[in-house]
Amino acid sequence: MDGARINAWHTLVHVCRNWRYVAFRSPRRLNLQLCCKARTPVRELLDIWPLLPIVVKVYGYEPWDEGSIIAALEHNDRVCDFHLARVSSAQLEKVLAVVQQPFPALTRLHLGSQDEKAPVIPDSFLGGCTPRLQSLVLDRIPFPGLPTLLLSATHLIHLDLWRIPHSGYISPQAMVTCLSALTSLKSLAIKFESPQSRPDRRSRRSPLQGRILLPVLTDLHFKGVGEYLDELVACIDAPLLDNLEITFFHQLSFDTPYLTQFIGRTPKFKTHEQARLAFSKCDVRFTLPLMSGGRLMLVIACSPSDWKLSCLVHVCSSFIPQALILTVEHLYVIEYRRSPPDWQDDIENGQWLELLSPFTAVKDLYISHEFAPRIVPALQELVGERVTEVLPALRTLFLPELQQWVGSTRKIIDQFIALRQLSSHPIAVSRWTFGS
Repeated sequence: MDGARINAWHTLVHVCRNWRYVAFRSPRRLNLQLCCKARTPVRELLDIWPLLPIVVKVYGYEPWDEGSIIAALEHNDRVCDFHLARVSSAQLEKVLAVVQQPFPALTRLHLGSQDEKAPVIPDSFLGGCTPRLQSLVLDRIPFPGLPTLLLSATHLIHLDLWRIPHSGYISPQAMVTCLSALTSLKSLAIKFESPQSRPDRRSRRSPLQGRILLPVLTDLHFKGVGEYLDELVACIDAPLLDNLEITFFHQLSFDTPYLTQFIGRTPKFKTHEQARLAFSKCDVRFTLPLMSGGRLMLVIACSPSDWKLSCLVHVCSSFIPQALILTVEHLYVIEYRRSPPDWQDDIENGQWLELLSPFTAVKDLYISHEFAPRIVPALQELVGERVTEVLPALRTLFLPELQQWVGSTRKIIDQFIALRQLSSHPIAVSRWTFGS
């Protein structure tokens, strides 16, 4: 909520004495708060109004009076919401110096640094205890002692750890331990700044015999290396999860058996009618949309087009549980329109067929303008006994601008249709405009 809305009650208490009396008689029921922003004269504000909860909202791109903000934070028993984003290391250090004692009323905390090397938050931060905290966002903030603090945050609903620097690395085992206390958690984001943050292979252990339960978790976002997420979810059950978004730094192989099992045992990921294979300039994406509005999405950062294709082949053949692949009836092969890929021309037809081969239940195949000239020629190899080796259930091939398909490419399409007809697996070709 922005400062203007938080301070909207100021108008009401100036209408008349009766309104002022009613408002200040029930401040909690009316959720009255004092908002301290970058240029707020905090000391004057605190002298004028009653002892109301304090909201501090400061952004580093604005000129702000550090002394004034520190004055607000000194009322640690009243600060309920603290939002400090895009600040320099020097500014952050000054603020951290005054938040080493407990903040018993704090329910929302957002700290974000604009510097690559922000100061490490000490274990004494917030007195090591946040019993009422419901939302925590740390952006580029190194805080190795976070698991200890989270053990006290038993009412936490949202936990977002963005761009975790290597100096703030927290092991999967430590993260699981603190998550075990967060049974009210609905959304979780763990995003590392670089692939340097990874478990030590020499110290990797087998998952614990038992798993912790996150009974109301619906959203899980991760960015990092596969080994980390594999160790993390090996120890977690999340029965209500319906939005899992994963971004891996570039890797051609996926040694993540526990992650595959986690996806397989999550109830809302059991069946999917639709899958999307999307290519962009700097990554490749595999997406399974859910009927509930959520999705299972895997993004792999890579640039060379042959690497993109190899990554997707591996994802579809071994990473995603095959039980899910076998439920897909509508398959889209598209480019990511905001950042279209730079594609090489030396991709072999067999690589495209290898990508499509796991999708044996697909009835409708949609191919965008970028990939139609690359995939359609691969279908020419499906002759004789191989005609139903790939996409045996295919009924309709959706291609862009059918009238533009002439010459050899049109012959390939016609030949493929004829061979499918002879094999008693007929298909139709229809026009499809990507984005329609």
